Amino acid sequence: MNAQSEQILSELRHLLSEMSDGGSVGPSVYDTARALQFHGNFTGRQDAYAWLISQQQADGGWGSADFPLFRHAPTWAALLALQRADPLPGAADAVQAATRFLERQPDPYAHAVPEDAPIGAELILPQFCGEAASLLGGVAFPRHPALLPLRQACLVKLGALGRLPSGHPLLHSWEGWGTSPTTACPDDDGSIGISPAATAAWRAHAVTQGSTTQVGRSDAYLQAASRATRSGIEGVVPNVWPINVFEPCWSLYTLHLAGLFAHPALAEAVRVIVLQLDARLGVRGLGPALHFAADADDTAIALCVLRLAGREPAVDALRHFETGELFVTFPGERNASVSTNIHALHALRLLGKPAAGTSDYVEANRNPNGVWDNEKWHVSWLYPTAHAIAALAQGNPQWRDERALAALLQAQRDDGGWGAGRASTFEETAYALFALHVMDGSEEPTGRRRIAQAVAHALEWMLARHAAHALPQTPLWIGKELYCPTRVVRVAELAGLWLALHWGRRALAERAGVAP
Repeated sequence: MNAQSEQILSELRHLLSEMSDGGSVGPSVYDTARALQFHGNFTGRQDAYAWLISQQQADGGWGSADFPLFRHAPTWAALLALQRADPLPGAADAVQAATRFLERQPDPYAHAVPEDAPIGAELILPQFCGEAASLLGGVAFPRHPALLPLRQACLVKLGALGRLPSGHPLLHSWEGWGTSPTTACPDDDGSIGISPAATAAWRAHAVTQGSTTQVGRSDAYLQAASRATRSGIEGVVPNVWPINVFEPCWSLYTLHLAGLFAHPALAEAVRVIVLQLDARLGVRGLGPALHFAADADDTAIALCVLRLAGREPAVDALRHFETGELFVTFPGERNASVSTNIHALHALRLLGKPAAGTSDYVEANRNPNGVWDNEKWHVSWLYPTAHAIAALAQGNPQWRDERALAALLQAQRDDGGWGAGRASTFEETAYALFALHVMDGSEEPTGRRRIAQAVAHALEWMLARHAAHALPQTPLWIGKELYCPTRVVRVAELAGLWLALHWGRRALAERAGVAP
């Protein structure tokens, strides 16, 4: 076990030390397809088209069949990109299969908009419908009627705003509404709204309309974003990039959930990131990237991390997002995020600030089983549940919740893992262990034995699947489609495995009266 623990700590150190390159994010079907469509020709992009075709599922759609709400955007995008790539091997067959898939799919936006709808759905999906109608004639595609009034209202708002400032949240979906390059300007990284799809769209319009002064910077951005996928294929891009605030913030927060934040083996890597965060946090807060709008979620996690590191950050940066008893992620968002309020609650409690209203909101947003499953940034209920339990227990070592504990233990699969889809995943199993880690401290002996048995079973599953320096593959985070922030997820996987490995040792130490 010692050798395994050392390997995990070594890999964690390596991951933390890499977090100055803008971030690592897995490849995106949606953004790759959009970038290919806007690129306009096949020269130098054949491998990217081949990658896109290879991602098609057996039923003709793209994206995981476990989470059908997030399949429309990547399938529409791939269909329309491949529609223009007829000479490529496999393209025509892929288009036919995708057409059949979309014809068969129930329309999730027929009557209402789901709470966890993908980012920009109201701008992106109606546009796809219109484009498909003109290209493919009378095919009976889903029409997403509930999105139309939202799109129209957003277009009216955008018309009144004119040119948006760099980093504005609506720039992230510029490809869904922008037609004139004068409505946006690349940020210091060369991106439009930290979105490869939006940047590729803006670049294409700029070239067409002769506004080429910033095109070179957008080209450099798209190349850097492609490298961030680690696919090795030019033109394959991620769903969002850079994430040079989100990635280090969430990684250090995850270390805290596993009891690793202050581990001596990670101290220097943690110190470097904390110094950067301390310097970057301003009065307006932080966003997912340095050149993107601040939001309550990233600001709250940054405050948590800084406080855990012994700093005394001002809570004012978070108060900008407070509306009544809630915190909005971004001003003007369509619906509140449960996890954003969970993170705000955790930050407020760590900083010793009153948080009764936020606590009430978090408690009120459980499902009947006592866990949290109505989340807009992550598809798995295990993510907000782990974070909510940590936030609610903060400052209250005797906090107990039998309903949530029972739900977590009951949800463990026969193989030992946890997962919201049809199979267990390493990431979700780690979240379950983080939650059990918090709950174990205030349980009676019988409850602790049940938890220990669940952890031992999970450890067997994790050890059978662990490989050093493996890249996570399962996209569970909600963007315009599901995506995978690779290092963030890998830190969670490793921290969960380390926690499970040390569980028995910690229990023995506690029984012997020795500090863990």
